[in-house]
Amino acid sequence: MTLGRREAIAVGAAWVLAGAAPAPARRVVSLNPCLDAALLAVADPGQIAALSHFSREEGASSIGAAALRFPFVYESAEEVIARSPDLVLASRHSSLATRNALRRLGVPVLLFATPDTIAGSLAQMMRIAVALGRAAQGRAEQARIEAALAAAAPPPGTKPLTALVYQRGGFSSGPGTLMDELLTRTGFSNAIVRYGIKRTSNVPLEQVVADPPQVLLRGVEYPGQPGWGERIMSHPALAGVGPRMRIVTFPQRLMYCGGPNLIEAAALLAAARRRASGGAA
Repeated sequence: MTLGRREAIAVGAAWVLAGAAPAPARRVVSLNPCLDAALLAVADPGQIAALSHFSREEGASSIGAAALRFPFVYESAEEVIARSPDLVLASRHSSLATRNALRRLGVPVLLFATPDTIAGSLAQMMRIAVALGRAAQGRAEQARIEAALAAAAPPPGTKPLTALVYQRGGFSSGPGTLMDELLTRTGFSNAIVRYGIKRTSNVPLEQVVADPPQVLLRGVEYPGQPGWGERIMSHPALAGVGPRMRIVTFPQRLMYCGGPNLIEAAALLAAARRRASGGAA
């Protein structure tokens, strides 16, 4: 049984326990950029009443120019209600006041945590697809993602390269995160572990210089807005690392969201692995 079918059965069972299954949502509003991407991947365009404003912001958008085709909302209950949704997708980071107001007004809200595994991310996408009556589209998108992950995997027996993900602001993805699993699936081991860091955290420059990873994945900075991570990347101390560490630009938007973004992220990581290993794997 595939993950998609399990998720569909689980959602259906929950509906049975609560009463009759609702009709597929016809007007959906999303309040989160990662949920925006999943919604866009499985919905009929006519079902999307609005996306989050994050998806129109450079650096925060996980869907790029596609966001411009749809209305957008911030997180006030008033503007969400103005879109006349019959379903709202929200994360646990979405405004609690707005979520409570929507529930008081009888607007169904699907609440999502931040997934820390690829399986959890795909399950969330399928949950959205089922709620929209688009389970077949959800399964098809899941198959595309799984095929991309399989294509990005290193050949059997390939020794993993050490890699460090350096996000805007200087933070690095720690163990037990979706990005950590994606590194493993594409032939890397997360260098943050050998620095003794057990969660997503700032990695001091001194540690990177003293014990550099083989690949440093650097988030793209916003034009004209250099951040702390950008200053670290231009620090003269890194010049001494030289050929021991390859610095690879990795779009910031791919560091946060799973779902359909895993396709591009996996391909870029696989390409970085091949370049760093001389194209042999």
